[in-house]
Amino acid sequence: MRQNRKRTVVITDYDFDDIEIERAIIEGAGFELIGAQCKSEDDVIAVARGADAVIAQYAHVGARAIDAFEHCRVIARYGTGVDIVDVDAASRRDILVTNVPNDWCENEVADHAMALTRKLRDYDNATRAGVWHWQSGAPMHRLRESTLGLLSFGAIARAIAVRAAGFGMSILAHDPYMRDADIVAQGAMPVSFDELIEQADYLVIQAPLTPQTEDLIGEAELRRMKPGAVLINTARGPIVNDAALYRALSEGWIAGAGLDDIAEEPAKQRDWKPVNALFGLDNVIITPHAAYYSEEAMRTVRDFAAGEVVRVLTGKPARSPVNTVASARGSD
Repeated sequence: MRQNRKRTVVITDYDFDDIEIERAIIEGAGFELIGAQCKSEDDVIAVARGADAVIAQYAHVGARAIDAFEHCRVIARYGTGVDIVDVDAASRRDILVTNVPNDWCENEVADHAMALTRKLRDYDNATRAGVWHWQSGAPMHRLRESTLGLLSFGAIARAIAVRAAGFGMSILAHDPYMRDADIVAQGAMPVSFDELIEQADYLVIQAPLTPQTEDLIGEAELRRMKPGAVLINTARGPIVNDAALYRALSEGWIAGAGLDDIAEEPAKQRDWKPVNALFGLDNVIITPHAAYYSEEAMRTVRDFAAGEVVRVLTGKPARSPVNTVASARGSD
């Protein structure tokens, strides 16, 4: 009988050392926890078909998996973006989708974005090779009086703006979902997408990955940027077209780039190899989707996601629902 079945929570994938934080919360509430390392939707179906709740980090939870779920009531995302989950399919199945409000890593990502504005890799590489010259990072320009452009102006972008203002930078922002008056109130100048691309000395991408933003920065956009501009992507890799960026960097359309992810999103692949042509360029810094990382941030995101599952399965409202369902059915 269904009511005698012990309810199960499946973690589809994770890249931290263990799942003991989640285990304490979920098993402490009386549920069974299963940890997996899914890299495909078939993997998700195989391990989570009978689960009552799913927690996902990178694994794609699409319509096919969602339609195969037999008991699922909630899909909780480790993080803020929900591009890996087919939210519409979940809504049709009356499955709640939750995320973690992005203040869990707001400061970490903002700090990371600003760190990518200096040519520390060039200096470090040259020094390790025995070249002790300030010219190793040339040309470099002061941040004060330069222009920072922010694509999207959510909480993390606003945290970046605060830091940039402290460096004396002029701040532009483009966010079609915010009123100009609200952008101004937060210390930035609202501009069109075209103006942002053309005027920024440092273009920081902090937009969510959606069908509208995938490949948003391609050859046409990169050709319109300033020759001395630096592109910084602390959002999702696929927002930037890697092939176009390679041409832009190798042919000098722009001066440099700092990327916290690349279009292929290595964390979502099994047996990934670093064959992306961008790794062969000296004028790009690539970090392993680590902008959000601090010990404190990781504890917060894991606590929150596991807590959302327990809340929903015990009949309480989620703190950060992404969709609206007829019933966030708990105990049954």
